[in-house]
Amino acid sequence: MSNTTSPTPPGRTSILCVPAANPTLVQKALTTSASEVVLDLEDAVAPERKDVAREVVRGLKPADGGPRVTVRINQLRSPWGLRDLRAVAESGAGVASIVVPKVESREDLAVVETVLEGIAAELGRAVPLRVQALVETARGVANLDDICSRRDRLDGLVVGYADLTASLGRHPDADPSTWTPIQMEVLIRARAANLDVVDGPHLAVDVDEPFTTAVERAVTLGFDAKWVIHPRQIEHVNDAFTPSASAVAHAERVVEMLGRAHEGGSGALALDGELVDEAMAVAARRVLAKAAR
Repeated sequence: MSNTTSPTPPGRTSILCVPAANPTLVQKALTTSASEVVLDLEDAVAPERKDVAREVVRGLKPADGGPRVTVRINQLRSPWGLRDLRAVAESGAGVASIVVPKVESREDLAVVETVLEGIAAELGRAVPLRVQALVETARGVANLDDICSRRDRLDGLVVGYADLTASLGRHPDADPSTWTPIQMEVLIRARAANLDVVDGPHLAVDVDEPFTTAVERAVTLGFDAKWVIHPRQIEHVNDAFTPSASAVAHAERVVEMLGRAHEGGSGALALDGELVDEAMAVAARRVLAKAAR
């Protein structure tokens, strides 16, 4: 299959998920400072409201300069998945990507890509939709290498905690730190495949200590962004994932000074008593990319 899509615009911070069947919430979400809005056709929409939700997606007209828009579809094996894909494909330029739930293999992504290519042929135009894989089952975690090998449209991985809790048989009140091994598995596989990696939502709407701790853990571990489920959580996530002015200034200096060292034939230099080499430059460039979001 040929790749007719372009890369995802660089970076996200806060990603607000809202039910697509509620037009009022959708419009409010599109006026927030979230970097991305996920219109949910899946868990947040009752079966009798799926048709309404798809019509909201079809009629979507995001404002210029507003959040990037993504749609979470239902599983293709469900009664709604194929209709969801068609609705997103027919929405035109309003939607940038889709979130595919419960991805467990590269074949799951291949089916999505094949369906999109078929719809594009019917419409007589390209359907430049990117894909994010929601990792939310034990099998999905076990098959991360396989999933990441499907790269025609895949831009990133998202950790889905609610369904992972059920899949693993984990107690809902388990200490949040017990997620660290799975977070690291997803991070390592995503980075090895040069994919974005997004932390799923803290499953509560308050901006309290458990929420801020979860956000700080995601930042510290190296996630690119985090889903939120209430607008009041957006600003905290934006602040946490946006590098400070001093961090940006330091990163700019690292890149500049190492560039000068390379011109002089050296692969490293001392900067403020610290050894700076290409490894530090990689980290600095990541800081600058985040700051540009």
